[in-house]
Amino acid sequence: MSDEARPLNNFRILRTADLDEARQAVADVYLDHRLDSARSDRLDMTLNAIEERLFTAGYLAYGTEATLEMPPTEVNYHINLTTAGTTKAVRTDGTRAGTEARRGGLILHPNQTTTVNWAPDAEQFILKVPRTSLESHLSDLLGRQVRSVIDFDFSLDLSTPAGASLLASVEFFIRELDRPGGIADMPLARDQLESFIMSQLLAAGRHPYRDELMAPSEQVKLGRLRPVIDFIEMNADEPLTPNELARAGSMSVRTLHASFQRCFGMSPMAYVRKIRLEHVRAELVANRDPHLQVTEVASRWGFFHLGRFAKQYRDRYGESPSDTLRGSGS
Repeated sequence: MSDEARPLNNFRILRTADLDEARQAVADVYLDHRLDSARSDRLDMTLNAIEERLFTAGYLAYGTEATLEMPPTEVNYHINLTTAGTTKAVRTDGTRAGTEARRGGLILHPNQTTTVNWAPDAEQFILKVPRTSLESHLSDLLGRQVRSVIDFDFSLDLSTPAGASLLASVEFFIRELDRPGGIADMPLARDQLESFIMSQLLAAGRHPYRDELMAPSEQVKLGRLRPVIDFIEMNADEPLTPNELARAGSMSVRTLHASFQRCFGMSPMAYVRKIRLEHVRAELVANRDPHLQVTEVASRWGFFHLGRFAKQYRDRYGESPSDTLRGSGS
């Protein structure tokens, strides 16, 4: 595969045939480890990666048999999603797991040493998620503080609906980062998608909190949503996530979603989009500046994909934003 065809091509770290260079590059991005290969003469390692606000996303392939011995990750969870080939792994408590392309992955525990054997054709997406990010996200979903390591099962089944959704969301995220004009330039969308991926991870992996996450969520009445609605109105031009909205209302993210669906028939983020569209329309209607551009107003309120924004605007108001702007100047 050419470099240009590999995921995260715009975020290249290294392509090398040198074993020491390969080990150091992975150590710099993820964690220090031991790397061995019985066929190091065939090594063709590629590492592409980007550090985002909530986690690091990367693509890794060795092109030959490779064995990685990794100490406890301590402050991070590592999520290895196998997209080609196979791997076999064991950790210090004796748990073994194998992965197949698009059917399995691993979650490296912060307190376990892990050894992974890569087949020559193995390729992976690897997320490095800080404990602070994931445990805070879980706390928001549950509406209570999580203060200990999330004890994930070692293996991650990507053939289940939740597992397939996790893989699809990571692939979409990576494609969009690679695409010119994609979410790399859209902090609002990027933050929301990172949060969504962490929610999908918590839904796909097995851990002691999973049954509680999957249980029916509480609903609250409209009055208890008033602090959330006020927070949205005051911060509609800022990057907002469901986690922030839940904290504003002193409730879990699951309760927030259930309550918005009950009271408004839409998700919290759909409600945020509605408020932002109202602000855009108000500016376009009130405008008297002949040089004002729709893109300027849209981006000010968090709409960076103009085609999608124009469709949402037309669906809501029955006319294009440029029609509204022209009408305001007549």
